Amino acid sequence: MNINRVVLTGNLTRDPELRSTGGGLAVCKLRVACNTRRKNGSTGEWEEKPNYFNVTVFGRQAESCSQYLRKGRPVAIDGRLEWSEYDDKDGQKRQSIDIIADSVQFLGGRDDAGSGNGFSASVRATESDVPIDTGDFEPPVAAGVADDDIPF
Repeated sequence: MNINRVVLTGNLTRDPELRSTGGGLAVCKLRVACNTRRKNGSTGEWEEKPNYFNVTVFGRQAESCSQYLRKGRPVAIDGRLEWSEYDDKDGQKRQSIDIIADSVQFLGGRDDAGSGNGFSASVRATESDVPIDTGDFEPPVAAGVADDDIPF
């Protein structure tokens, strides 16, 4: 079995771009920046290194992203990677790896664009077309185990 899963949080680097297919399916393009920390080998100091990702959202969730998200807004993305190859305007072969979002969570409050923390509140976007099994998030039921029996 293969696994192709991406989970990331970051901030939008530009306003969402909403388009639609010939069949009327909404498609929203997002650009998300995620900072990672690394230690500079020469100075020994910790520094931030930004990574930028292209994210594509489909359907009703794409419409919600276009309506409610703006540049600087923190988001959480759950999705998969998709590789593509195309010819640019000069006829050169190009490759790209994009994230196809299964779900997008709007982080922070409505006025949190650019605040960067994004973890004060979480508002779920309109449900994705991909069902999520919420049973994975149910707490386990301990049958016949008392708190005194747990070694930690």
